[in-house]
Amino acid sequence: MTPPPLTRLVLYVRDMEACAAFYEKHFGFKATHEQGDRIVELSGAGASLMLHPMGKGQKAGQSLVKLAFDVRDVEDFCARARANGLQFGPLHKGAGYVFANARDPNGNPVQVTSRAFRRR
Repeated sequence: MTPPPLTRLVLYVRDMEACAAFYEKHFGFKATHEQGDRIVELSGAGASLMLHPMGKGQKAGQSLVKLAFDVRDVEDFCARARANGLQFGPLHKGAGYVFANARDPNGNPVQVTSRAFRRR
């Protein structure tokens, strides 16, 4: 049996509009929202992000998931993001790749990484 592909990730958020705008502006997603549905779906080049209203007992930014976006030139991406209003933390070097971290408007961790493009 072929395992099913990972096609969507659910993010629990308090501010749906701010979060959708963040992923559209900084990562090129397109938001769609069907009338009567609580979920905003963000489509892009890879897996979809499903923004779901956060429950009363959930704490903003509390997660065990970090969204990682593959980019060839992390330093350049971070510079362009900074000019567009998104501040990443310092660049970190891994084994043949670079990465940097930030948070979306609801406190969820996001990362840009060149790991997918490293030479092995």
